[in-house]
Amino acid sequence: MVFGRVSVIGLGYIGLPTAAVFASRKLYVVGVDVNQRAVDIINKGQVHIVEPDLDIVVHAAVTEGYLKATTVPEAADAFIVAVPTPFKGENYDPDLSYIESASKAIAPVLKKGNLVILESTSPVGATEQMAAWLAEARPDLTFPQTHGEDSDIRIAHCPERVLPGQVMRELIENDRVIGGLTTKCSAAAVSLYKTFVTGECVVTNARTAEMAKLTENSFRDVNIAFANELSMICHELDINVWELIKLANRHPRVNILQPGPGVGGHCIAVDPWFIVSRTPSLANLIRTAREVNDSKPTWVINQVKLALADFLQLHPTKTVTEVKIACYGLAFKPDIDDLRESPSMHIAEQIIAMHSGNVLLVEPNIQELPKKLQGRDLVSIEQAFSDADIHVLLVDHKQLKQHKPSGGLIVDTKGIWG
Repeated sequence: MVFGRVSVIGLGYIGLPTAAVFASRKLYVVGVDVNQRAVDIINKGQVHIVEPDLDIVVHAAVTEGYLKATTVPEAADAFIVAVPTPFKGENYDPDLSYIESASKAIAPVLKKGNLVILESTSPVGATEQMAAWLAEARPDLTFPQTHGEDSDIRIAHCPERVLPGQVMRELIENDRVIGGLTTKCSAAAVSLYKTFVTGECVVTNARTAEMAKLTENSFRDVNIAFANELSMICHELDINVWELIKLANRHPRVNILQPGPGVGGHCIAVDPWFIVSRTPSLANLIRTAREVNDSKPTWVINQVKLALADFLQLHPTKTVTEVKIACYGLAFKPDIDDLRESPSMHIAEQIIAMHSGNVLLVEPNIQELPKKLQGRDLVSIEQAFSDADIHVLLVDHKQLKQHKPSGGLIVDTKGIWG
């Protein structure tokens, strides 16, 4: 198939890089987002998120006329849906409302021969549900679920598999799992991705493609949970967990990950629940891993409370309100600005709620605090080192690896300040 014009629905951490890479291959790309501010920034050739090299590619694509952003979908040869799939309610049920809204938004501009790809990480069956929404909105067109290989519209699922901070490289180099609702749907999707993907495009069906992404992140979540649980056990037994892991990893078949304050981001902290929601009586290990990782921030907060008590005992002339606590890092992983599902954000919020004194927030990758933390102090590393009495390291940003506080008490969740 020949694709002259591609539409990417959702211009966030995956959608914008994907749109930019397509545009860098001289395809005309229309990026669609409900955020007018993001649209305006992109149309100036700038970016609203932090991702290495993305700004350069976007600037070139916009300047050369291959990329534009809008809030209203336009006709295209292929549509890529890259919108969020959060939870609804307290039972971690997947919320497909963003996918539904995107489907209904592009439906009026669909035409025979179009390809629609769902990239959003989704529970099993979401691609079929998207196809149903499209069919309901466009009864004049035929879809794979009713007309198979002869359908007017091709539909597939192709989950992204990239690491924040390395997205521009991994989009191109990583293998892609492509699951069409029919063989022709898969072939069309492969043809589109081969525009820029140098890795292998591996074809399967839509449900397996959906489950592949969930499985990858659940595997990682289980392994992180082991490290996090081990860190709590070692603390109880007065053992240095980072030394222990180094020693254990000398075994040729052992590779324990590094513990931290929890698990964040819009993938590992979310995707396992999509499996649990579909098979609650079977996904016991996956659920337990999620519960272990979700409990780690509470454990960290308890360590901060103990440090506060220790500091007051060491400085009996000080009151609680005079003690300054600094939280280092708010992003969900090092060297990015992404705060989604960040355990560090949760920990900072809880410390602010429980501590009557000043809480200093350090996050070198953002210029301003999110709304829920506005009114608090976003300070430099140097100011926090100088002013704080208790230093809580939550994210091992490269800037924080270079120095450590010379005074005060330290709660180090990443093992870099010792």
